[in-house]
Amino acid sequence: MRIGLDARKLHDFGIGTYIRNLVRQLARLDHDTEYVLLCRPDDVEGLSQLGPNFRPVAEPSGNYSVSEQFRVPLALRREGVTLYHAPHYVLPPLVACPSVVTIHDCIHLMFPQYLPNRFALGYARTFIGLAARRATRVMTVSESSKRDILRFVDMHPDKIDVIYNSFDERFSQDPCEDDVVRVRERYQLQDEFVLYAGNVKPHKNVERLIEAFHLVHSRGLDHLKLVIIGDQVSHYAALRRAVHRFNLHKYVRFLGFMPEDTLAIMYRLAGVFVFPSLYEGFGLPPLEAMASGTPVVVSNVSSLPEVTGDAAILVNPLDPGDIADGITRVLTNDDLRREMRHKGLVRAAQFSWEASARRVRDIYGQVGAPRPVLPALPQGVGAVGHGKAPSE
Repeated sequence: MRIGLDARKLHDFGIGTYIRNLVRQLARLDHDTEYVLLCRPDDVEGLSQLGPNFRPVAEPSGNYSVSEQFRVPLALRREGVTLYHAPHYVLPPLVACPSVVTIHDCIHLMFPQYLPNRFALGYARTFIGLAARRATRVMTVSESSKRDILRFVDMHPDKIDVIYNSFDERFSQDPCEDDVVRVRERYQLQDEFVLYAGNVKPHKNVERLIEAFHLVHSRGLDHLKLVIIGDQVSHYAALRRAVHRFNLHKYVRFLGFMPEDTLAIMYRLAGVFVFPSLYEGFGLPPLEAMASGTPVVVSNVSSLPEVTGDAAILVNPLDPGDIADGITRVLTNDDLRREMRHKGLVRAAQFSWEASARRVRDIYGQVGAPRPVLPALPQGVGAVGHGKAPSE
């Protein structure tokens, strides 16, 4: 069996995190199967280090482009691929070999008002439906996303496998004190702060977070800062306007993209991590924060209660007052903070990229040719990654 995987989104946030961790774990677990990784030309050298059974192939066609509809199937045929994994919802109709697809969420169908135009909505609706129907198996990252897919696509539920994401192992490792000091000094983080990390698209609800932070400030916690980590802030002027409206110029910091090592330290320095998103297929940042030992406040919608279990405070994302109440509870109750830190670490330990990659590899074997059996995972490790409901 020769498996092809589209790795062109290797450096993206959500899907890129999925691809990076999946191929890294497959390289550790599977030394016999041939893998062909379609990637950007600049990534060929780095991906060549995965192992002799991993062969990167440069594929310059753009994501969501017309050219990928022809170039990807041609590349798969040229490379003799016998099973193709599309790690997001675009599965070109001309792909001739058996295929599996990962559909992470239905954000474009749930919130079409955030798309740039009607064509984008039609594209998402068409290709999610095509991918779900044409693929031999569909993988998704939460039971919540599975329900959403079934809401929009008429297909048998048994065709969809839930395989949870996990966090990079760096988030569970204590950084050295010198690095912590360096990050604190570089970003001038002397005061206690509330942290948000993720992109800042409208459905992330960051504008209401700023309003909630204003309410927290007005309750006497006026020493607090709000640190927002996310790229493309300049594209969303509403966030700047919200800061001006509440006169929070001295208290809100917008920081750009951060590498994972720095982000792991930021989580540890924060008094609380807040993630008031209106919709998530999985919601990786809260899991990263819990793995870092940081108390978490999240929305009570979509997949977030499923991921965080009893380890987070759940709030109504449409109510800035409720978000503010959650933040205030954490920052004014030391006993609660210690309890949440413990529960968060326990919860995060139930997620495993290794277990998730094993499950993906099992599906490859079921769809494609027979394969060598991988060594069994130690008993009790990574049950969540096998698509079982996490214990709560």
